[in-house]
Amino acid sequence: QVQLVESGGGLVQAGGSLRLSCKASGLTFSTNAMGWFRQAPGKEREFVAAINWSGVRTLYADSVKGRFTISRDNAKNTVYLQMNSLKSEDTAVYYCAAPVSSGTYSDTRPGAYEYWGQGTQVTVSS
Repeated sequence: QVQLVESGGGLVQAGGSLRLSCKASGLTFSTNAMGWFRQAPGKEREFVAAINWSGVRTLYADSVKGRFTISRDNAKNTVYLQMNSLKSEDTAVYYCAAPVSSGTYSDTRPGAYEYWGQGTQVTVSS
């Protein structure tokens, strides 16, 4: 059974930083691309960032490029999202996700991801 457990969300002032973590189990983590998505109230779930199996290749939404960094530690089965220079529009529930099979990190569609965590709330106050 695949489980993805996010942590690290919280309340932060605009301009601040947070680091999200996602611990994976039940899948061959080291061969899977991984992604982060977010969903704000009343909006559709949107792609934030993705990373290939080795961590060499990454992809970001334009809205977070230059501010967020995705990384992974295959020895710990964990993927991270470092979020800097946070803005009020970054407020959302953030989800970690694993794609169908091993997947490709470059497919940004939510439908390309099979497994999802429960989400962690990030609130940025202005």
